[in-house]
Amino acid sequence: MLNVDEKFVFDPSTAVGEFAVNIPGATALFRKHKIDFCCGGHISLREAADKKNVNIDSLLLELAKLERVDESGEEKSPSELIDYILTRYHEVHREQLPELIRMAARVEAVHKDNPNVPKGLASFLETMDADLICHMKKEENVLFPIMKQGGNPFVTQPISMMRLEHLDHGKTLEELSKLTNDCAPPIGACNTWRALYAGLDQLRNDLMNHIHLENNVLFPIFEKEYGDVGECHSGSTSCDCGH
Repeated sequence: MLNVDEKFVFDPSTAVGEFAVNIPGATALFRKHKIDFCCGGHISLREAADKKNVNIDSLLLELAKLERVDESGEEKSPSELIDYILTRYHEVHREQLPELIRMAARVEAVHKDNPNVPKGLASFLETMDADLICHMKKEENVLFPIMKQGGNPFVTQPISMMRLEHLDHGKTLEELSKLTNDCAPPIGACNTWRALYAGLDQLRNDLMNHIHLENNVLFPIFEKEYGDVGECHSGSTSCDCGH
């Protein structure tokens, strides 16, 4: 896997396995084209594409589309920011986890006798997937529609709930790091194992950026305008307004 400051070069002479490890989402694309990225991952992308009668230029274009650019979101309106979160993070999480679960199950089965195998990872990711989908649906069906309409005095209630669930997501990421040795594959790990951990590292970074945009950019816009639900703004220390 590349270092943080390195950029992967989309060279058709590069081994298929390197694409699988360095481009999260490439494994699902290779499976779609029936390209072996694990045991056959040592051959070049061009050779692998030729064997499956896949046009190399089209394949490179599909791979390039998997690269995702993160934005600060600070220059966007609340509605624009919500749309960005939905496409950049909600849709991506829904794509990421099923493929990661599939790879985790394979790694656990094939390498069950390896002392470094992340036992229980597939089950852990299935629970994480269910929790994350439930959380995103609450945002999509309740919170975001309110925000897109400009908010109301009760918008801070679902915001508070989402903030609490974000804390739970943070704990889940801590457990994921422990289970996978901080997403660092062991020496000699196969391409599937390496691709799995690269994908998990991307998921972890995506989820942290996702939570950051909501907690630190989107939510404060409405919290500043509406304050805490039930908070009295009369300035009196003994208010009997019924709040």
